[in-house]
Amino acid sequence: MAKPPFMMGRYKWLVKVLSVGAECKGEDPNAEPKKPTSTKQQNTTADNEAKNNIPKKPRFYIEEHKVFNDPIHGHMALHPVLVKIIDTPEFQRLRNIKQLGGIYFVYPGASHNRFEHSIGVAHLAGELAKALKMKQEKQIEQLEELKKLKLLMELTPEELKLKELKHDDLGMLKKLEKLDDKELEELKNLKTEEFEKLNKFKKLRPEDVEKFEKLREFKPNELEKLKESLISDRDVLCVQIAGLCHDLGHGPYSHFYDGMFMEAIRDKKGKEFNGKWEHEDASIEMFNHLLDNTDGLKDMMRKSGLKIEGDDKTDLKFIEELIRGPPRWPYKGRDEKKSFLYEIVSNKETGIDVDKFDYFARDCKQLGIPNSFDHQRFIMFARVCDVEEDGRKHICSRDKEIENLYDIFHTRLSIHRRACQHKIKMAVEIMIKDALLLVDDHPDFKIKSSKGKMLSLSEAKDDMEAYIKLTDHVIERILHPKEERKEEEKLKEATKILQRVVKRDLYRCVGQARKKEGREKWKEFKENLREELCKQFPECGKKDFEVIDVPFDYGMKNKDPLRKAYFYRKDNPDKGEPIPKSKVSRLLLDCFSDEMFRVYWKNHENLEGEERDEKEKEMKEVFKKWCKDNGLEVLLYSILLH
Repeated sequence: MAKPPFMMGRYKWLVKVLSVGAECKGEDPNAEPKKPTSTKQQNTTADNEAKNNIPKKPRFYIEEHKVFNDPIHGHMALHPVLVKIIDTPEFQRLRNIKQLGGIYFVYPGASHNRFEHSIGVAHLAGELAKALKMKQEKQIEQLEELKKLKLLMELTPEELKLKELKHDDLGMLKKLEKLDDKELEELKNLKTEEFEKLNKFKKLRPEDVEKFEKLREFKPNELEKLKESLISDRDVLCVQIAGLCHDLGHGPYSHFYDGMFMEAIRDKKGKEFNGKWEHEDASIEMFNHLLDNTDGLKDMMRKSGLKIEGDDKTDLKFIEELIRGPPRWPYKGRDEKKSFLYEIVSNKETGIDVDKFDYFARDCKQLGIPNSFDHQRFIMFARVCDVEEDGRKHICSRDKEIENLYDIFHTRLSIHRRACQHKIKMAVEIMIKDALLLVDDHPDFKIKSSKGKMLSLSEAKDDMEAYIKLTDHVIERILHPKEERKEEEKLKEATKILQRVVKRDLYRCVGQARKKEGREKWKEFKENLREELCKQFPECGKKDFEVIDVPFDYGMKNKDPLRKAYFYRKDNPDKGEPIPKSKVSRLLLDCFSDEMFRVYWKNHENLEGEERDEKEKEMKEVFKKWCKDNGLEVLLYSILLH
């Protein structure tokens, strides 16, 4: 017969239950039990609490923070302000925007959305900020101890006795103070096993010298500077909000909308249309729209200590800068003492940030691609250090981690090579782009703005009331138009293109080649290629061919992404310094980018079977000959696409 649980382990089970019960009531389970009070005393206490309106202690942690169970990061406890933001139409819209755009048409597992990615980034932003804060607090504690010792060392034995001041290390430090530099160096280099030599120093140990050296080098102003740069709870919450809201501005199929689609719109309507708009611009606008239209959110943020209203909008500005700020100083949300905070969500200098940490882990899992980078290890070794090179504080990694950091960019390249630049994925997105261009100004697809104006698909991003309604669902609306509109020319053609996507009758890639270095007039070059193909195939027009860029890099074009990264040594954990690539490994790359281009044939003639395959083969031969005549290297598909 099994023993009851309370008979096992000498009542450990019962103690655990009582501890949990106390914790749920907001009490300390290790505190001494309170003395029982009389009924009269209990009533008096209750009356006083009601009279003075004393707020009750919050129940358990779970009531304040909502827990999300994520397949990548496990259980994530999020601040109530974050939960309030999540439960808004502006954020819920991200459920209907694919994280990887057209990749879902190639990889069946790539069905995840911007919604879960954004929550994951908020979680990791908080984890990294809290880990850095904890290390800062430990560093402050150590400096406070040195400050105390410094003061004690300056007192005479009589003063110490008079003030009854004691410290375990004081006697040892007084002895070390009497040694000269040569003797200190000798002691420092001794091994603990060398007893005879150690006897000379009267029980002093080599490790004591390190403490003594730190005491001699201690400067009180360093402690004050460190306290000024200490991460506050406000900082942590702002960083989490920025992580949560950094992708609010994405349009249909994520980067497809602000990339391929908006580039095509600019080519169609002129460069002055939309300028250099990117999704981060809309993220800030959508965040402000969310703040203005969510009842109680500003009050909740204010009660959490954030400055977002009135004359002091420091934290609002900080959040906006974290989402998209200038690439370098000056910033306005935080001063230079906390410059490192701008490296958490979107690192403009190295690209090492929690946004990548989440999408590497999430995208690789959904795609079935190995992820060689461990973001938890990065967080464990990361710390805030002073960097002499620019006089600021930066998030630094341990020197031994530099080769592991290159894995971040290997992973990025692997995702782009196998998925983001996959030839089928690109064909699908070109087809979606062509369909959206056809219906951009169609009345059925215009969206009503906050001012009552009807905006096209490319204009909706300028008004958040309209943009909130623009998601991946626009594709379904083109595929299934209103019955009375089906025969309209442009809409009919757009529907036909998307039906070809559904049936897998895709645009055909007829060649790819590496770009020449220093080729500046790329637009003219593309036109020249189209003209040659049209000349060889008179039945085709220029619009039947699409020439696209296919860039591969480590995120910083042809620059080493770790050229601006800083590292600390084990023996000097508070100072960061760069490590030249030459001192890492000879196996590292010298070139960090490769630029190619591809040509797609749209097959508007709807050729099928052998006739289509034969024509495709002829086009490939024409492309190869043209590349040879222009001194370009033709690439095999197997190099980049599998």
